[in-house]
Amino acid sequence: MSRGAAGAAKRGAPGGDGRAAQAVASPGGTGPAAGAAPRLLVLRALGLGDLLAAVPALRALRRGFPGYEIVLAAPGGLTPLALASGAVDRVLPAAAPGRAVPAALDWTGPPPDVAVDLHGNGPPSHLLLAGLRPGRLFAFAHPDTPGIDGPPWYADEHERDRWCRLLRWYGLDADPADPADLRLPPPALPSPAPGAVVLHPGAGSPARCWPVDRFAAVAGALRARGRHVVVTGGADEADLVAGLAKEAGLPDADVFGGGLPLDRLSALVAGARAVVSGDTGIAHLAVAHATPSVTLCGPVPPGRWGPPPGDPRHRALWHGPEGDPHGRRPDPALLKITADEVLDALDALPEPSNRPEGTSPWNAHR
Repeated sequence: MSRGAAGAAKRGAPGGDGRAAQAVASPGGTGPAAGAAPRLLVLRALGLGDLLAAVPALRALRRGFPGYEIVLAAPGGLTPLALASGAVDRVLPAAAPGRAVPAALDWTGPPPDVAVDLHGNGPPSHLLLAGLRPGRLFAFAHPDTPGIDGPPWYADEHERDRWCRLLRWYGLDADPADPADLRLPPPALPSPAPGAVVLHPGAGSPARCWPVDRFAAVAGALRARGRHVVVTGGADEADLVAGLAKEAGLPDADVFGGGLPLDRLSALVAGARAVVSGDTGIAHLAVAHATPSVTLCGPVPPGRWGPPPGDPRHRALWHGPEGDPHGRRPDPALLKITADEVLDALDALPEPSNRPEGTSPWNAHR
């Protein structure tokens, strides 16, 4: 038996039949009320891309803990996609500025039977969950929280692989977590721009924002081929989106600034010909809907946050070296990517299965 499996058995992790074993109570921990389903709380109070990268781990928890109510502590605006994953029963609204840990969780009733830290590897998230006195706590080890006997954290690991490895260490290996289990069902809403190429110039920091003039060059080349191009942006990216739309000469109808509601954004991406963006949430949404995409990586390499390797529908452009993801200027690695390189990457993408009838292949007008 491996060290991780032995430790999982010692902590009462799910057994080989995939059913959750009886909780091992920690001091102050209590079981569910009579007749109530046991509850499992997952902390992932981060953004859109973070949620989608965690879907494989959430689905592994669903399989490993049948009969449990799975509660996800995450921003309330992500509720539609969290529920669409099929792995979450309820979202407990929770958020903090940047990538910080929420100060508190609005948890009511008895302590969770199981708490899972999918937020980070440090004491703030550990202590937030431990303060709820769960029956069990799954988390990575950290020297400042020595009471948690979790696996080690590897800084260079892909985000999807990291959380799946955490759960395997705790014994969820009868039906193991699959990092490629990312697909979401088609949205109920129709696309507001079916067959369009979606350009998304924004990202979480200036270091990850490819220059607007290069996005405009891509838009101009695609429109010269007869492609329908639209631009999207978050609620705080109105000026960025407006600048790109003006430079590319896009009509107002093709500008989706100000932060589309998540269900409408999901429908737009699901019905798109392709998505071109930096390393940000919409790139993960394209993967979730199997929409061809080109992701402009820098300063973080695709080996940590990029699309699944080997999938021809998704191209990650990266020149390195790694830099500061929170920098105040576009990272030098990102600036190595040219507009022609993006157009070549688009030409190399396969046609999406949702390509509108009668439209021509990518490079027909090149």
